[in-house]
Amino acid sequence: MKILVIGSEGNIGQFLVAHLRKEGHEVLRSDIIQQWADDYVQTDAISMQDLYTAAHKFKPDAIYHLAAMVSRVTCEKAPHLTINTNLAGTNNVLQLCKDLNARLINFSTSEIYGNITGLLTEDRTDVNPNNRYGLSKLLAEKLVKYEVEQHGLQAVNIRPFMYYHETETRGDHRSAMIRFAEHLLKDEEIEVHKNSERAWLHMEDAVVALEKLLYLNGYHEINIGHPKVVSTEYIAKYMCEKLGKNYSKLVNEIDLPTRMTLVKLPDLRKQKELMGFEPKITVEMGIDRVLEEMKKQIGYQW
Repeated sequence: MKILVIGSEGNIGQFLVAHLRKEGHEVLRSDIIQQWADDYVQTDAISMQDLYTAAHKFKPDAIYHLAAMVSRVTCEKAPHLTINTNLAGTNNVLQLCKDLNARLINFSTSEIYGNITGLLTEDRTDVNPNNRYGLSKLLAEKLVKYEVEQHGLQAVNIRPFMYYHETETRGDHRSAMIRFAEHLLKDEEIEVHKNSERAWLHMEDAVVALEKLLYLNGYHEINIGHPKVVSTEYIAKYMCEKLGKNYSKLVNEIDLPTRMTLVKLPDLRKQKELMGFEPKITVEMGIDRVLEEMKKQIGYQW
């Protein structure tokens, strides 16, 4: 297939592009990052005019829309940019998909569920996002569904659960997996949210699932994640044991901050039944990879 990936240079996009090409697809990349290449178009999701000519010439069969403001903390810090990017930007991509008669694979987030309890099934009607990131993504999902119902757009809204990779961007806005590894290796204290639980999906598994979305017919909302849910304390304890660090000295267990979700328990039946997808990388295997890569990045002596 011919595929346009908008947000191609991000932590998910770069691995998705590589996997799509490995599977034999022709890919056009697009992102806001300034660079030049024959297969790349620089554009801003808020103002996508620079992409239109190349996209119409390329004529993609499908478009992955990953361009977004992400993370709870960054979206709260930049409310205008968040709404403009995640809503106006998504609307721009929707109109481009309609012009090109291309299938849309829209990246939402598990944050749309909010801090509700129980199994997070895609058909729950009590979703209640408790941060600007989740709210903007839920509204973007509704824009997608509107175009499906009113204008016949072929689309999928996917809700990723905790994707990570050992080479992803570092920083305190990133996931616990990355932050914990960096700080523990530097003998710096980390904060662990007591009783919080997550399902962690390594990017090598994630991109396999994401490619399978190309072959679905009709409209779907799909959780994509790992079936094993573990506590955040477990992640920190496992890292401390692997590194020979003192858990009680370096780990500060705190109550969950506001606008966060305590437990994310995804219902993953759709990803198995519709796509035949089951991940291969365990959380322990993933942590080992993260620790080894972080040692290299920070010049850790062991």
